Amino acid sequence: MKSQDETLEEWCRSLLQAYELEDVQVDVNAILALAGVAAHSVVRPAAPLTTFIAGYAAGLASGSGQAANAASMESALAVARTLAADYDAEAAGTPGE
Repeated sequence: MKSQDETLEEWCRSLLQAYELEDVQVDVNAILALAGVAAHSVVRPAAPLTTFIAGYAAGLASGSGQAANAASMESALAVARTLAADYDAEAAGTPGE
């Protein structure tokens, strides 16, 4: 029986292949961590929305030549993490980090 990590890696490879993105490196753990931050800092349904928009932003940046694939993804994930943390801090009535 496959572990959850093995299943996610296999699923990720299948998705990348289906979209003809085999050369793109995806940090599954970073994306899952972002989903966790969004779910706990905003509301649970913010997790898929946040990861989708971050991925879309990374794709636009990479596709337009603003940054390489990896840099685009890192930047998009960082922006989303910061926004989620700031949202949580604002909701709690404390200033963001």
